[in-house]
Amino acid sequence: MKKLNSWLAPALAILLFLVSCSTVPITERKQIKLIPNATMFATSFQQYDTVLKESKLSTNQANIQLVKNVGSKIQKAVEKYFADKGQSNALKDYKWEFNLVEDKQVNAWCMPGGKVVVYTGILPITQDESGLAVVLGHEIAHAIADHGNERMSQQLVLQMGGMALGEALKNKPDQTKNLWMTTFGVGTQYGAILPFSRMQESEADQMGLIFMAMAGYDPEKAVDFWKRMSTMSGGTKPPEILSTHPSDETRVKKIQELLPEAKKYYNK
Repeated sequence: MKKLNSWLAPALAILLFLVSCSTVPITERKQIKLIPNATMFATSFQQYDTVLKESKLSTNQANIQLVKNVGSKIQKAVEKYFADKGQSNALKDYKWEFNLVEDKQVNAWCMPGGKVVVYTGILPITQDESGLAVVLGHEIAHAIADHGNERMSQQLVLQMGGMALGEALKNKPDQTKNLWMTTFGVGTQYGAILPFSRMQESEADQMGLIFMAMAGYDPEKAVDFWKRMSTMSGGTKPPEILSTHPSDETRVKKIQELLPEAKKYYNK
């Protein structure tokens, strides 16, 4: 099926938004979600296993344990947040997993259902538990906010005429796999168009601050981390994790504005 023409695709997207609306936790933003979680998670778990098989897992036991420990704390914070809201059922099909991949990429990501990869290249920037908590809080927030589902839904409309994910995987497996991997930032290189919009990235910052605070990490450390990332990028192309983010100055300012709210959770 050819791409929809320039006027029909946006019209269809608006129609689907109106009939397929859901709400993002914490921010309460309305979003389009066309793909059932069962389908998203099944695909996610399969793709995650493939990525691990094709990657070189770290053998540094101290760093592996660091990733798993911080990841577990963020996981528990997320679960507590939903439990406090009486919405634990929203996480019932999550199968959390945290792995450290030996790769110089300054990046990390979380697929739907709690499947997380951290690349060793980002550890010199995170420096410690708090820095890693900033990253994991942010990446897990993407999954909790269903940003992947939202992005895939948009792309299925724009690139495949609203074809269901299962149908797309069956009829256009290569195209759909590439779309999936791009959507979740897997294996992207400098210069690649990364998945999440600046709005989604800022939303993940906000949610991530709350999750890390609930996990016992000072959310103010997020400012230090993102300043280090900014310095690290210098005048060259930014690390993948920064590619679609707001400008460094804008982002740090926004995070500072969000700190009072996040600290309410940290002080608890």
